[in-house]
Amino acid sequence: MEKERLLAFSDGVIAVIITIMVLELKSPHDASLGALAAVAPPFLGYVLSFVYIAIYWNNHHHMFHMVHRVSGGILWANMHLLFWLSLVPFATDWMGENHFARIPTIVYGIALLMPAIAFYVLTHTIIRHQGAGSALARALGRDLKGRVSVVLYIAGLLLALVDTRIAGAIYVLVAVIWLVPDRRIERAIRDSR
Repeated sequence: MEKERLLAFSDGVIAVIITIMVLELKSPHDASLGALAAVAPPFLGYVLSFVYIAIYWNNHHHMFHMVHRVSGGILWANMHLLFWLSLVPFATDWMGENHFARIPTIVYGIALLMPAIAFYVLTHTIIRHQGAGSALARALGRDLKGRVSVVLYIAGLLLALVDTRIAGAIYVLVAVIWLVPDRRIERAIRDSR
């Protein structure tokens, strides 16, 4: 099976996810600077979530440069990832509207953790389909960055019970770690040309 339909569908779903997130932003009803303070938490949540969705889109795009054909398992693993990403707008809105309260911040952390796990499942489904010696398997190696991210998300979830600002800082830290597309894959793409 060719990968183009999977990529087109994924791009469309990700575009809808971003659209839903921006539509949830509400402008202030007052023209003062003070009115902006009231919408700052939802806006900050939107910015962080936008960055996360962009990170997933970038890494998905780069990873699929190394995939030539897809299997049914890859299709389902990709749908699994898209499902979890589709819940990010809900968690973002709830957290922002409640000014980073404990339970919404924990749910937001879960909404970040689950796509990370789903992306791991997708990469390993692709590797299983292409073989342990594939270019993607060689590029990812032990995937320390992915494993550390999952540990950090779990730490953020637990620390949200203590202070949601610590959890927020951890969520931002993971985004910063992934902001640059995976260089291991970029290097492998460059080497294959």
